[in-house]
Amino acid sequence: MKHILGISTGFHDAAATVLDQHGEILFAGHSERYSKIKFDAGLSWDMLEEIRHHDITDIAYYERPIWHNLQRLWSGQRPLGPWTLKGTLRQELNGHYDRISAKRYHQFPHHLSHAAAAFQTSTFDRAAVVVIDAIGELDTVSIYRAWYDINGQAQYKRVWHRRYPHSLGLFYSAITERVGLRPMDEEYITMGMAAYGDASRAEEMAQVLVSDAWNVCFRDNLHTGLDASLFQDWTPEDLAAAAQTLTEQLVRYIMFRTSISTGETNVVYGGGVALNCVANRVLGDYFNDIWILPNPGDAGSSLGAAALAHGGRVHWRDAFLGHCIRGDYPVHDCLQHLLAHGIVGVASGRAEFGPRALGNRSLLADPRGSNIRDRVNDIKRRQRFRPFAPAILAEYCGDYFDMPRGWTNSDYMQVTARCRDPEAFPAICHVDGTSRVQTVQKDGSGLRRLLEAWHAATGCPMLLNTSLNIRGEPMVNDRADADRFQQLYGVTVCS
Repeated sequence: MKHILGISTGFHDAAATVLDQHGEILFAGHSERYSKIKFDAGLSWDMLEEIRHHDITDIAYYERPIWHNLQRLWSGQRPLGPWTLKGTLRQELNGHYDRISAKRYHQFPHHLSHAAAAFQTSTFDRAAVVVIDAIGELDTVSIYRAWYDINGQAQYKRVWHRRYPHSLGLFYSAITERVGLRPMDEEYITMGMAAYGDASRAEEMAQVLVSDAWNVCFRDNLHTGLDASLFQDWTPEDLAAAAQTLTEQLVRYIMFRTSISTGETNVVYGGGVALNCVANRVLGDYFNDIWILPNPGDAGSSLGAAALAHGGRVHWRDAFLGHCIRGDYPVHDCLQHLLAHGIVGVASGRAEFGPRALGNRSLLADPRGSNIRDRVNDIKRRQRFRPFAPAILAEYCGDYFDMPRGWTNSDYMQVTARCRDPEAFPAICHVDGTSRVQTVQKDGSGLRRLLEAWHAATGCPMLLNTSLNIRGEPMVNDRADADRFQQLYGVTVCS
């Protein structure tokens, strides 16, 4: 039996995926959930111990170490570790290299790993592929045509790309740093902050920073941040708003270019910028069908590397691929706590692969309460302006939200939609009246059964859903994490 271990490690948010010879995902998890170090760049041995019982025949690495180090030299940074794949693996496996033997070793271009994670998990037989991130080796934007050949092997043809230092991802990180947040971490907070600012200054920002919008070219290398002399009289909110609007315009140009250069009507989208759920609203203006893996960043590329080594389609069923807390989903207990207290935690089943909780490691709450959002933000020690997402029974989504064109569902919180009655659901609506929607299909999942029970008891088909963690800490992974959360913050966590 062939088992492929896909690895993403060395920069940030290390992850591992195990894929079998039939394209079944046996495991996919984040190192940080085991080490308890947010965005841990190294592979946790506790995570690797969980998958050692698989007979690993192949190891697939998500980028080429030599090209990564060349990029760092070009950008004025020191090389990050060895230049060879085996040297990199010896370093990243923390002295345990000899305990994970393999017959074959593979390394793939960074953006191709993103592309494969997106395309080979989709249901499409052919599609346009877009990858946008901060920097992957030398590439920052890549457009591919992808299809399966007569042997069922995925084929990729790159039709356009943009290279460092011109980077939409680095631009957004530079703005994140300027508004007082942590780059490569809190870009999602910048996105939420944007709703409070004046977006009309986006054109002014573009004139200062962008030399050629169609080709995604910036005047300066924003890897080192924004020049301190720029935008000195702007508020953080106005900076965020202008940057978000400019990002959406540049994403539009990239998607339009993709449409006309590939001729495809299906699109799959990867790279860290694909987590910008506000910008994702524009995709439906150019494509009929859209797929974004719920883990489109570098961690998801552990799956992408494994997919490339496998060659064929990967059987994607859901995002619950990590550590398992055994037992039945606690529907009854969760419902009783929600009815009595309005808030409950749940830690049950396999952990989500991706940065967003989808019901197995979630803090859930009644979306109708006027003080619920502040209560949850206080529990999580977050800024009070930040919004929360609704998880809603999929068949009721259209009754409560106006989904953007091309988005009939959003099972992984990948796009924002306007709420039709924000005053009735203040806990899950942002200041601009939108929500990052999670549609929950008739899949028999624990969250689905809980939502059905909640709907039957209250007439409300949705719950507030946010990750079971404290700001700055990884998401709860195991039962010990859940117990600690409950003890420290006084919130019941059902398992």
